[in-house]
Amino acid sequence: MTMSTSGSRSVTVIGAGFGALSVVRELRRRDADVAITLIAPRAELHYLPGIIWIPSGLRTREQLVVPLGNFFRRMRVKYVAGDVVGLRAGGRVVDISTDGVAGEVSNDALVIASGGRFIKKLPGIEHAITPCEGIAAAERIRDRLQQMQGGTIACGFAGNPNEASAVRGGPMFEFLFGIDEQLKREGRRDKFELVFFNPSTEPGNRLGSKAVRHLLDEMARRNIRTHLGHKLKSFEADKVVTEGGTFSADMILFMPGMTGNLWFDQTDLARSSGGLLKADAHCRVEGADQVYVVGDSGSFPGPDWSPKQAHMADLQAAAAAANLLAGLQGRAAQATFKVELVCIIDALTQGTLVWRTPQRNIILPSSRIFHWAKRGYERLYLRRYR
Repeated sequence: MTMSTSGSRSVTVIGAGFGALSVVRELRRRDADVAITLIAPRAELHYLPGIIWIPSGLRTREQLVVPLGNFFRRMRVKYVAGDVVGLRAGGRVVDISTDGVAGEVSNDALVIASGGRFIKKLPGIEHAITPCEGIAAAERIRDRLQQMQGGTIACGFAGNPNEASAVRGGPMFEFLFGIDEQLKREGRRDKFELVFFNPSTEPGNRLGSKAVRHLLDEMARRNIRTHLGHKLKSFEADKVVTEGGTFSADMILFMPGMTGNLWFDQTDLARSSGGLLKADAHCRVEGADQVYVVGDSGSFPGPDWSPKQAHMADLQAAAAAANLLAGLQGRAAQATFKVELVCIIDALTQGTLVWRTPQRNIILPSSRIFHWAKRGYERLYLRRYR
């Protein structure tokens, strides 16, 4: 099965998440004629920022899954269902597998936006739920909470020791505070102990020192116990084991650090020490012609607090699209992206705004306004694709 795109210039985009879809929009905004092919296992956007509200019932699977057929028609995108298994010819040919049938998609330029992969090497990690693996994981948390009559809920995250930016800790604070608030609403909080654990003494330090202090103060205010500064050793069905001691846990929520997709191993693309695709300031994969990367798949130059979040992927997508089209026209890449962390740490009824750039770090205290702003942003964002 061989597929090729029509027209004199063709772009292949790998992925159907935030970065990939932003690349599609940016390409089409700049060029009405370039042929775009998108490869992904399914023609759906799963809005993962909203899964923090699944345990409480504020969101359901149906509200967070957006079929992309209409968006692809509007953007004139050729969708190819399949899993990418490798690259050939310097990235000009993408090897795919669709229901076990091998195929290939050719291109004149390539954008890789297939996300990252969680590092699951910790012994006993099968006993933990990794929330950001998707909607099904959040549904497991919801179902377990409904079944539990009491006990200890442990919530934590860790990073990639070889890639400082390859960590996603923000959602874990949201699950922690959201569960605390949910149990209070249900009149059951006194039957549970919540424990937050992290190998660092300053969890969430990529958000900035002000945010770390705020988060730890918020845990103390909510009577959430902390177990900080101890390297994780393993999980068991009912406990978390660290170098600083062991504590019981009836449910464990844990976000490991991230690394590159397994199929990256079947390519000659440059890799960072943490296993991600090594990119320059223009989002080009180093040493590859007309191969770009955006979002969680890439290791980018910049400060070690550079975020792995949808907003950052959107900024990188704009730069990648501009540079890719310039390359197709024989011009040099000039577009770069700013490094900016913007997030609302939600707690079910209120939220805290954190904004960080190389020049400033601002945190605005918890407010119901920010909770509703996060919900409003979700509605506006998904409207683009419905």
